[in-house]
Amino acid sequence: MEADWEEVTGYVVIGLLLVALALVLAGIETIGGYDVMAAGQTATGYLAAGNFSVGVMSTGIFSVGIFAAGIFSVGLFAIGIFSIGIFSFGIYAAGIYAAQRHIKSSE
Repeated sequence: MEADWEEVTGYVVIGLLLVALALVLAGIETIGGYDVMAAGQTATGYLAAGNFSVGVMSTGIFSVGIFAAGIFSVGLFAIGIFSIGIFSFGIYAAGIYAAQRHIKSSE
């Protein structure tokens, strides 16, 4: 039986977002000294958004995390123009399962 990685990734992301929602609704603001949700110029947390972000799920210009999205992203699942990760998607992607988008020039 072969696993469809796109479906698995979606379920994991939904699960992580539900965990973050439950933590916020329960009033828990930090886990191990890191914010559950962090935003700003530099952000570090479970869900992080900023120019320079580090977190389980992070987004920004430079992002590092298990799920990372940004122009320059590094993570297990990385999406960006320049991305490095096991599962990497982008114009310039490097990883075991890398999907690169090739732009054709019109002639």
